[in-house]
Amino acid sequence: MIHRLHFQIDERSGVPVYRQMMDQVKYYVAGGTLRQGDQLPSIRELASALTVNPTTVVKAYTELERDGVIEMRHGKGAFVSGRAKAITREEQEVALRRSAKQLAVEATQLQVTPPRVITVVREELNAVNPSPSADETPVKFTVVPGR
Repeated sequence: MIHRLHFQIDERSGVPVYRQMMDQVKYYVAGGTLRQGDQLPSIRELASALTVNPTTVVKAYTELERDGVIEMRHGKGAFVSGRAKAITREEQEVALRRSAKQLAVEATQLQVTPPRVITVVREELNAVNPSPSADETPVKFTVVPGR
């Protein structure tokens, strides 16, 4: 099965890009998509896929290493650390509800009907997590930039 890492970078959010990248890696680790020993995309690969400066990726990886989420292996790359922790179901629920509340507020402000919001969320979930095809073979994680 091919694992895809979807990164959503919003340059208008006010949150620095390196911080957005860090948070998303932490979510992948916390949710179990990335596990101890998994290799992250190379600095060059991630910078290219997200069209960001490689220095931005270096900063994110350096901070993630400082936080104990990843470890850098000279000449080999970045790997999920054994110290990285998964989150509880309750913490997952809090994070999900925080995002859902933000979507609900924005949809209300835009006067979008609840059925339309649900349709859009389903479409986006399917776009981010398509059903794997039978012919997929194990590979490293690939990076898919957000829309």
